[in-house]
Amino acid sequence: MVDSLVVFINDKYPTLKGFNRRSIYRMKQFYETYKDDEIVSPLVTQLNWTNNLLILSKTHSKEKREFYIKLTMKNNYSKTELSRQLSSSYYERYMLSSEKLSLLKETNNDKYFPNTKILDLYSLEFLDLLNGYSEVDLRKAIIKNLKKFILEIGKSFTFVGEEYKVQVGKEDFFIDLLFYNRDLSCLVAFELKVGKFKPEYISKMDFYLEALDQQEKKNNENPSVGIILCTDKDEKVVEYAMRRSMSPTMVAKYKLKLIDKELLENKLREISMVVEKATNIFN
Repeated sequence: MVDSLVVFINDKYPTLKGFNRRSIYRMKQFYETYKDDEIVSPLVTQLNWTNNLLILSKTHSKEKREFYIKLTMKNNYSKTELSRQLSSSYYERYMLSSEKLSLLKETNNDKYFPNTKILDLYSLEFLDLLNGYSEVDLRKAIIKNLKKFILEIGKSFTFVGEEYKVQVGKEDFFIDLLFYNRDLSCLVAFELKVGKFKPEYISKMDFYLEALDQQEKKNNENPSVGIILCTDKDEKVVEYAMRRSMSPTMVAKYKLKLIDKELLENKLREISMVVEKATNIFN
């Protein structure tokens, strides 16, 4: 059928370009994928053909397709930006963060991050850092690649400053990176760590957030939020460290290489099963 249609178009309309076997097959695949989907069908018309083809070729489930379509619409992704989110397994990392958040119902932080877009695992492969890098190297690499970093953490983030100074008493303190998040309507402080999470990081972040709220927060804004980025963390240590903290802080990991998608999918399945069991117990 496809071959016949290609021959027909080339014979009848020889001046038309782009109607080869590959493109016609893609059109057929596109139609068959979305023709009966009442939710997604109206959405795909709002994306350009290139981005639609990217999503169609790189996703293999209705849920993923819908996720990336809505994500692209909201953030107005270019082809390059969308391709990067697909290759970095953004869907799997986002869902992992959502599932882990649902396991933190006993902490104070779940109320600050409903349907959060603040991830539990960040992919910073674009920094190209060498082994033995320091926290200063990490910060400078992020500033150098700020556009890519904002694409990773979310386009709702606006950069405020590097080594942002807050003065308490007669002493100066410096926050590694400070952003403003339009979705959360608050300042977001990033602390960058090379190594595993330590409990004392929480008290330091509490101090920074209190200083920001006292000195920088406007009356119409929400309390400031903290994100501690580490190369690794023990979930139980994080849970204990945050149990008595009243500040809205998240501890997230980062990787300097693209994360294996199959590994993420397996982890997502494991956590989903835990969440389902917990839900059944308490319902």
